[in-house]
Amino acid sequence: MSNTHREQSDVMMLESPFHSRVKAANELNEWDCWAGYTTPTKYFDVELEYFAVRSTTGVFDLSPMNKYSITGPDAQAYLDRVMTRNISKINVDRVGYSVWCDDAGQVMDDGTIFRLAENEYRLCAYARAMDWLSWCAMGFDVNIEDVSDQVAALAVQGPTSCSCLKAMGLEGIENLKPFGIAHFDFDGEDLMVSRTGFTGDLGYELWITPHKAEAMWDALFSAGESYMIKPIGSLALELTRIETGFLQAGVDFVPAQDAVRLGRSRSPFELGLGWLVDMNKPVFNGKQALLREQREGSRYRFVILDVDGNKPAHNSFIYQGKGKVGTVTSAAWCPTAKSNVAFAQIEMPYGEVGDDLVAEIYYERELHWTRVMAPCKVIESAVFNPPRRRQTPAPAY
Repeated sequence: MSNTHREQSDVMMLESPFHSRVKAANELNEWDCWAGYTTPTKYFDVELEYFAVRSTTGVFDLSPMNKYSITGPDAQAYLDRVMTRNISKINVDRVGYSVWCDDAGQVMDDGTIFRLAENEYRLCAYARAMDWLSWCAMGFDVNIEDVSDQVAALAVQGPTSCSCLKAMGLEGIENLKPFGIAHFDFDGEDLMVSRTGFTGDLGYELWITPHKAEAMWDALFSAGESYMIKPIGSLALELTRIETGFLQAGVDFVPAQDAVRLGRSRSPFELGLGWLVDMNKPVFNGKQALLREQREGSRYRFVILDVDGNKPAHNSFIYQGKGKVGTVTSAAWCPTAKSNVAFAQIEMPYGEVGDDLVAEIYYERELHWTRVMAPCKVIESAVFNPPRRRQTPAPAY
């Protein structure tokens, strides 16, 4: 490789503040791109990484997540204008989950909103949104800043996660409630810990200035050694989020700003996220379109399917009788729940809880493709939802 090409690669491939530790732990040297950052798909074995989350503690590098600081006298009013949920219900040192829509009531993205102070919020999102957030700020006394590279973050998830953090010296962490925020001193810097995560298990997210990232990684893994702490990649995280019923932007729905063909984006109601829409607010982006949808009905229904057999229904068509009524967006055999789970978008009025459907599954073994028409049933909720996820004080394992 020439020096010119090497310099271009250095510029194009971003590294998280934890990269030196992540690289050293990545035994398989398998990587992917997330928001321009190099990120591991797996470290040593996907199933063992998954079981670290479900049996001990798994650690995922969250740093590439898009993070936006929203401050100023109109911060709350501004967020209430762009978000579907009532932002005033998120108190200081609390986190809220929300979606935001375009004027047609189509979901642009979902994410978490951290209320750090009276007029200070941090929005964490999958898709880049700086331009849109800035356009929506017209008329509001608010400052919006992309702080993605100013905050290093780790997701610490699993039954022994609280024990690991206590061993790290975070006294009282067991009393932090779900979606709560606490602050600790770490080597002279503020370490913010939120009881949040994308695994549906007991877990936390750690947020710190990048120059303390490596020291925090070392302290965490040293404290967690007795609790069998392990790093996990994106493939293991994918398994956990499907098992617990979490949607992924760009996988289970097309962000409205990225949709090329009409009809490919979805509304909150069509994604099973209607509970995040507060129609009592006077005005917010997409409200009129969503009111119209409530009157006239939705086009699609998001469902969770329990699929017969153990072959995941990746990208399958869904049938009722002889007619195709939907498509699968995510699928996985979920080891802890011992269930073959699929998320699907089903055309209305099909897909009510209890409905019997059929998934057309194709799978390949030794260059031979097999077609299976697998019976499946629409179930009411996610297949994994342990009490420890919400238990406070958090249990010690």
